[in-house]
Amino acid sequence: MIRHAIVRAALLGAASLLASTPLAAQSILPGTFDPAIPELRTVVGHAPGDEITAPADVLTYMQALAAAAPDRVHLIEYAQSWEGRPLVYAVIASPANMARIDAIKADMGELSRGLAPAAASAIIERTVPVTWLSYGVHGDEISSTDAALALAYHLLASERDAAVDTILANSVVIIDPSQNPDGRNRFVQSTMAARGLVPQADPDTAEHDQPWPGGRVNHYLFDLNRDWFALTQPETRGKVAALRDWQPVVFVDAHEMGGESTYFMPPVANPINPNITTNQIAAQELLGRNNAAALDAIGQPYYTREVFDAFYPGYGDSWPMLNGSIGMTFEQASSRGLVYERPDGSLLTYRDTVRNHFTTTLATAYTVATNARRFLTDYADYRRSAATGEAGRGSYLIDLASRRWNAEQLGRRLALQGIAVRQVGGPASACGKSHPQGYLAVPREQGTGRLVRALLDEQTDLPAFFVAEQEDRRSRDLPHELYDSTAWSLGLMSGVDVSLCGNAAGGVALAADTPLPDRTEAPGAFGLAVPWSDSGQVRLVAEALRAGLTGRSSSEAFTAGGRTYPRGSVVFTAAANAGKLGELNALARTIGAETRALANGWVEDGPNLGSDSTAVLTAPRIAMLWDDGVSPLSAGALRYVIEQRLAMPVAAIRTGKVSEADLSHYDVVLVPDGNPARALGASGVSALSRFAEEGGLLVAIGRSIMALNRGDEPLLATRPESAAAMRNAKEKPSPEGATAPGTEIATLADYRNLIGNPDAMPDIIPGALLNTAVDPDTILSAGYEAGPVVNASGNLIFTPLARGTGTNAVRYAAPEELLASGYIWDENRRQMAFKPYLMAQEHGDGLVVGFAQDPSTRGYLDGLDLLIANAVLQAPARYR
Repeated sequence: MIRHAIVRAALLGAASLLASTPLAAQSILPGTFDPAIPELRTVVGHAPGDEITAPADVLTYMQALAAAAPDRVHLIEYAQSWEGRPLVYAVIASPANMARIDAIKADMGELSRGLAPAAASAIIERTVPVTWLSYGVHGDEISSTDAALALAYHLLASERDAAVDTILANSVVIIDPSQNPDGRNRFVQSTMAARGLVPQADPDTAEHDQPWPGGRVNHYLFDLNRDWFALTQPETRGKVAALRDWQPVVFVDAHEMGGESTYFMPPVANPINPNITTNQIAAQELLGRNNAAALDAIGQPYYTREVFDAFYPGYGDSWPMLNGSIGMTFEQASSRGLVYERPDGSLLTYRDTVRNHFTTTLATAYTVATNARRFLTDYADYRRSAATGEAGRGSYLIDLASRRWNAEQLGRRLALQGIAVRQVGGPASACGKSHPQGYLAVPREQGTGRLVRALLDEQTDLPAFFVAEQEDRRSRDLPHELYDSTAWSLGLMSGVDVSLCGNAAGGVALAADTPLPDRTEAPGAFGLAVPWSDSGQVRLVAEALRAGLTGRSSSEAFTAGGRTYPRGSVVFTAAANAGKLGELNALARTIGAETRALANGWVEDGPNLGSDSTAVLTAPRIAMLWDDGVSPLSAGALRYVIEQRLAMPVAAIRTGKVSEADLSHYDVVLVPDGNPARALGASGVSALSRFAEEGGLLVAIGRSIMALNRGDEPLLATRPESAAAMRNAKEKPSPEGATAPGTEIATLADYRNLIGNPDAMPDIIPGALLNTAVDPDTILSAGYEAGPVVNASGNLIFTPLARGTGTNAVRYAAPEELLASGYIWDENRRQMAFKPYLMAQEHGDGLVVGFAQDPSTRGYLDGLDLLIANAVLQAPARYR
């Protein structure tokens, strides 16, 4: 027998075996364990909670467990990180259930289809539910991964343990121990490098203070807990595919929060996405009560409902909920090391944090196992009600006539999430609307119907009571309680036309790996044209330039051979690319992009292809500020979009190095959102100014615009605005000692404005999608006839550039037309109207470009890719 080193959850008395009775856990209770199952200490050299296990050791230990108990655990690799680290999950079951594991998986797949009650009942009687426990999606939220290792050992090694026997007999448990190994490795390396003779509890010491960018994010600096429906990262794509295979009834995502807190678990806070059902919230209540009993038994404080809502569909709890699972986020106060001193002087140890996640995830598995029929029935009912139209009828039609590559990629992302998508060839019509190139049809009536609605509805309304509460909080100068964005409609963000139709039929199924269509034409005698219309077209041009082809871009729209080409379209002539146009078409076929044959150089309308309105493109040399002072999320998303979607490499230069770097090696320098002024210093800002003055393209995002305006001469003649309502409420101050002019306060809003700070910034908006208009006379808006839908969050509103100073290439729409999706405070809506989203100003021989908001946010705004490409690929050809 082996004495287990970590906290063990156990049943308190025979009564706790009842399905309705909570599971309790006891603190550090020795148990009886199978010596054939290796302990963590014997494999990697420490017990759970004694050290922060590195990703390589996590994998080694999981492999050791799988080797020791092949009849009870299967280890599956589901993805590789950008840095090549395997991501694995362990399927744990009793020998009897493992012997029929393929049948259990198939049964869950059948239930996911939304079967009729009789067929579903037959499956429910013979199968067992799947509980999926995920840990460490944020790499610096460290305790959950070690809790996963402890739980895996506990389930496999426990002997004569009634709770474990119940779990394994009545369910399958899947443990994903480390969802973000790259981020975890970054954290482990930084804390170990800073540790001295003994671990320090002071949170200000280096072992607790991570250097930029921190371990929260993955290699491309993405928050993987916001990537569930965007599917930009390999870690997320692999996980979603695995969940589609297993269809768990419960999904737990174990996190950490600030060390001063305690433990959070569902039920969740308001607002709740309207596609989540009351049955699901009731199931969260059952699980929450049982988890609470387990934490009570070890004396661990906790709370529920106060924070962490389930409105945004891209979390590790909300996305599973929208698939019919019971998704739950667990948040443990973090020690961010081996020991953490709280403000009251108490110590939080890493052992404590590991114990707590171990306790709740074990309790969750037990609750599912003892309520197996309920969870299976609820899951089957959720999927059936969606499939039979209770969540809505009809189909969303994604038009393929414009931004086709974006539309097809959207269809593939939906298919990867288990959503049925059909492709109808063109020309076609449906619901009175013509689709010359066909469309993709996404039915609401399918098992994933509520997820479909959550992702494709143009608007998801916040509950009226919640909006009223938030407006009341604002009136009392309290912050809003929204945890994330209020808008995410995938059609709007991709820049494609999505409409709802009641009678679309036919078509063939589209899968995530359906071969890309061949949209090329054999080269004409004059050459090939690439319309500047979507992200795939940008990628084709970028790859062609890197391969040595020569293209000429038109600043204006033109018509040739009876076909119209938008501004920015690129012509690759046979004369300039002798023998290489076949290579261009080969690239296009690989990407799924379009080429069009040009028989001659004659243009029926617009500028001729050799006029001064065209410019020869070259593969841009792009640098980006990296490190202290810039937002990791902004830097990572911008780099990801440019490198991975648009196929242009980006060189990262540390902010502190800019002043001495030779920027003449680059055509474009990107300054991500953030506050880089201090890290740059005056000499760094001067270096950026010289770069632009000498012909470079300098692109600043969000708050970084202000950093560029701190030198002797502002690089963009704009300033952030204070709140208009506050400013307008103030009269000029009276002379000292004089009486104030009399006023009448008509409304509570007037009173709030009168007593407010006239220099206060606008209220923060949590995230909305806004309509815009474009200036058609600048290359920065090429590819857009109408203004794109853009993102907006925070409270930055910039003054427009004055006429003759620069161009406001993209501006927000009029106040009554501004909101495309989501919710925005009325004062912000009025003040943001007509203000710039994208602006540019010449500086010497170069150009300074400013985005008021980040167009690369989370990598999911592919409808804005052309704006980014215009700045980094098209504009440099007109300057340097």
